[in-house]
Amino acid sequence: MNYVSEQMGIITRGCDEILLESELEQKLLLGRPLRVKAGFDPTAPDLHLGHTVLLNKLRQFQDLGHSVLFLIGDFTGMIGDPTGKNVTRPPLSREQVSENARSYTDQVFRILDRDRTEVCFNSTWMDVRTASDIIRLAATSTVARMLERDDFARRYREKRPIALHEFLYPLVQGYDSVALKADIEIGGTDQKFNLLMGRDLQKHFGQSPQCVLTMPLLEGLDGTAKMSKSLGNYVGISEPPDEIFGKLMSISDSLMWRYFTLLSFRPMTEIVGLQREVSCGRNPRDVKFELARELVSRFHGDVAGRQAGEAFTRRFRNGDAPLDVPLTVVTSPDGKLTVASVLKMAGLVVSTSDAMRLIQQGGVRLNGVRVDARDAILKAGGEVMLQVGKRRFARVRVESPK
Repeated sequence: MNYVSEQMGIITRGCDEILLESELEQKLLLGRPLRVKAGFDPTAPDLHLGHTVLLNKLRQFQDLGHSVLFLIGDFTGMIGDPTGKNVTRPPLSREQVSENARSYTDQVFRILDRDRTEVCFNSTWMDVRTASDIIRLAATSTVARMLERDDFARRYREKRPIALHEFLYPLVQGYDSVALKADIEIGGTDQKFNLLMGRDLQKHFGQSPQCVLTMPLLEGLDGTAKMSKSLGNYVGISEPPDEIFGKLMSISDSLMWRYFTLLSFRPMTEIVGLQREVSCGRNPRDVKFELARELVSRFHGDVAGRQAGEAFTRRFRNGDAPLDVPLTVVTSPDGKLTVASVLKMAGLVVSTSDAMRLIQQGGVRLNGVRVDARDAILKAGGEVMLQVGKRRFARVRVESPK
């Protein structure tokens, strides 16, 4: 039983929910590699750190000796999952899906073990389904069951349209688990309904139901909204090493621990030790430096991780920014401010509209990384270096009122 408890300790790290935990323990006792599935819709060509929360968990399963089914939803991507949306998501063309899928496979093996990963496309079994097959699949569920899904229920109450094809998405995702004979499926907390549909359909088709493991959605650099490229609060795993490093050094001290738990491969005992060191007086910036170097090294190699750290040190400790930049402390009732507001409060611009104009023109940098979003947010905790143009600098910390 020690074997199972050791595996469960690793599997449950950072996990939001396991359904059902007792079933998972029984599967682990089988003594064979389990088939662990995670699906990714190729709706955008680039993976960011939010995606790697799932990828990291898949890698942990691989390190425990299990097999990973990396499923690219090239068929479901043409339906469009509206999870978390109040409107129908526009479906992608076959060409868009194919191009994005190629980009995904180029990136995932920066984390996953290629030899223990089976890359699958759900078009393999869905493209050959007939209209009769789809009707029979649709007959396994009801409209009432579909309206249990939060976003569908909300849109129904608000009399917003729900297209019939959207009901097919969770059914097809569930059928993917049947086709792959998955033992476990991993997804974000916003995917819980779809993951449970896989259990239902496996039972319907006479299979042992998969266990469901949900992972939390990673907050972006602003510490508030889910990491998203459209919000500009993301860190892309294919970005240049210096950009990744600078972005990670800009996160708040409190958010740093969330990133350590969900993104770092360090044992939790080490992370707890780092927290203890910070509580005893160690500068959290130095610990954040270790996190940034670890993640850059994972995506670009150890040499790039070391060089990015050295470049950051040169920029902000040894000369590219003036050594005598005074610290400006700004306060916010809710512990967060837009970068535009902070630039004005720090005296780098005359108005927030001036700041937004400079951001739009690419003239503002945060820890050496260009700020792209005009509504970018700074949260309380940690120091950052803001730069306007080539010669105006401000060292800033956002604080909540005492």
